[in-house]
Amino acid sequence: MDKIHVTREGLERLKAELAECRAQTRIIADEIEHARSYGDLSENAEYHAAKEAQAKMQARIRDLEDKIARAVIIDDSRIDGSRAYVGATVRVRDRKKQREYTYVLVSPVEADIASGKISIKSPVGQALSGKQVGEIVKAKVPAGELELEILEISR
Repeated sequence: MDKIHVTREGLERLKAELAECRAQTRIIADEIEHARSYGDLSENAEYHAAKEAQAKMQARIRDLEDKIARAVIIDDSRIDGSRAYVGATVRVRDRKKQREYTYVLVSPVEADIASGKISIKSPVGQALSGKQVGEIVKAKVPAGELELEILEISR
């Protein structure tokens, strides 16, 4: 069983999602019971839809429970702050476009590109991992190759 390194905030988000999923299972169970009241289950679309939703929710709950069980909170005090690792905020400049971007390097379970959190397993995350300010890294992405200069690393 591989450990998943997460931030404290990331673990709390996983736990909150698990609680929400468990609350949803009670709602789905009520929907199943209501659909049963219509009689013949073989042609009861509402019943089948609710049972499918229940199966999907149970799979998500098992996935979240597994991730939480394997989660290890990252101890920032033991990480070299001059290098880009999980939990670091990294400001970079795309050398081709001359645009700056700020990324937070996180574990794959915490990744959310819309909020600037990229997985250390992504092409950009892998290129940045372990690097220092001033280094230039190359990352192969679907749109081509990015050449990024690391401008700042913070925790």
